[in-house]
Amino acid sequence: QVQLVESGGGLVQPGGSLTLSCAASGRIFSLGTMEWYCLAPGKERELVARITNGGSTNFADSVKGRFTISRDNAKNTVYLQMNNLKPDDTALYHCRVTSKSSYYAIPTDYWGQGTQVTVSS
Repeated sequence: QVQLVESGGGLVQPGGSLTLSCAASGRIFSLGTMEWYCLAPGKERELVARITNGGSTNFADSVKGRFTISRDNAKNTVYLQMNNLKPDDTALYHCRVTSKSSYYAIPTDYWGQGTQVTVSS
């Protein structure tokens, strides 16, 4: 079993910045793709950014050029650097991580509880 703990959310003014962290712990042999999703009131959950274990990244069109995703494999942590934040970025941000508990194990997806980001003046 793997536990994910997100942090770094909060209230920020438009144009401001935040850095979200998602730390994985538990029975981890290897971590695969790590992702950030957002869930806003009245909207469906949306993929914000993805980083593979090889370091390849993908971003939603709405955040390209403003958000950066990175990972620290030694710390089992994925980060989301959010710059030039807009009110439309207001949402609950979750991380999702694919993990294997051993070499022969089937990869399993885990979700964090989320951290709230509110962009408002």
